[in-house]
Amino acid sequence: MDLTKIKKEIEAELQKLKTDADCSTFHQKYLGKSGEVTRLVQGLRDIDPSKRASVGAALNELKKSTEERLFSLQNEIKDKEFKNKLMQDKLVDITIPEIHKKQGTLHPITLITSEVEEVFASMGFIIEDGPEIATEFECFESVNIPKNHPARDMQDTFWLNDGRVLRTHTSAWQNHMMKKYGPTFRAICPGRCFRNEAIDASHENTFFQVEGMMIGEDISISNLVYFMQEALTAVFKKNIKVRLRPSYYSFVEPGFDLDASCIFCDDSRSEPSQSDGVTTSKGCNICKHSTWIEFCGCGMIHPNVLEMGGIDHKKYQGFAFGFGLTRLAMMRYGIDEIRLFNSGNLEFLKGVPQ
Repeated sequence: MDLTKIKKEIEAELQKLKTDADCSTFHQKYLGKSGEVTRLVQGLRDIDPSKRASVGAALNELKKSTEERLFSLQNEIKDKEFKNKLMQDKLVDITIPEIHKKQGTLHPITLITSEVEEVFASMGFIIEDGPEIATEFECFESVNIPKNHPARDMQDTFWLNDGRVLRTHTSAWQNHMMKKYGPTFRAICPGRCFRNEAIDASHENTFFQVEGMMIGEDISISNLVYFMQEALTAVFKKNIKVRLRPSYYSFVEPGFDLDASCIFCDDSRSEPSQSDGVTTSKGCNICKHSTWIEFCGCGMIHPNVLEMGGIDHKKYQGFAFGFGLTRLAMMRYGIDEIRLFNSGNLEFLKGVPQ
């Protein structure tokens, strides 16, 4: 196994990448399910056991560095293509002074989505996008929700005449991501979802979620805890702690509800205190004096889900999580009425920090 040769070959190929299509071809050739680096990893079992650990570590480092370089190049290519498009678009006058260009404001969901994408991209996650219309298989069967499963009652949705549905969750894109990227990857997919809800201050028929996945050979619950804690700390710009409580979700096993330490509580109120013989309660009204806020569902990806995505569950493991971008925006900007997001109320939009 000549690692030096493959490294030189990869470096030479990376320098030739000019378009997004080139990047996709490169990923399939070297990092895909049948890619050259993947085959080298699979061939470790044929190596002398005394050398297997060192060669395996070198291969893992090669794979990691290649993924990071490819991701960085993809971003550079996309930025360059976007700037070229702006320069060629006759409808855009780049000479207009900045003071005149800013006529409107960005929607709160757009702002929070951009932040979440930036945070996860900095941790090596691919940013994916999926269609809002899904097949019944993508939305339900592929995430271990067969016909007549009770979970379908909780996700009453809008059906089209051809049998497809408006996706009820971004989990509908899990199967596609597994088939696209193979057995080892990390990615998030933010987007709009739909359910037949009774609308009130905290429920809407149209809302936003983000789905996240990380799959590899040695992925564990500790990886899930680490990434979620780092992501929430970056988004809320304060130290956030997380905890897991056992819960049931059909597409993970084991499954958890992930709680985040309350962002509204002062540190001084995080624990009970006693003054003049009187004990004051910890927390605040928002977290119901628990200092914790339920944030999202998560867990280790169910073997059935991995198999339907073409991944050997005996060799590879992974975690998945899904949380509401709408709920996150409400927490971040202190919004207590979900219906405002789809109201078109300009005064509401102007009041959100840009």
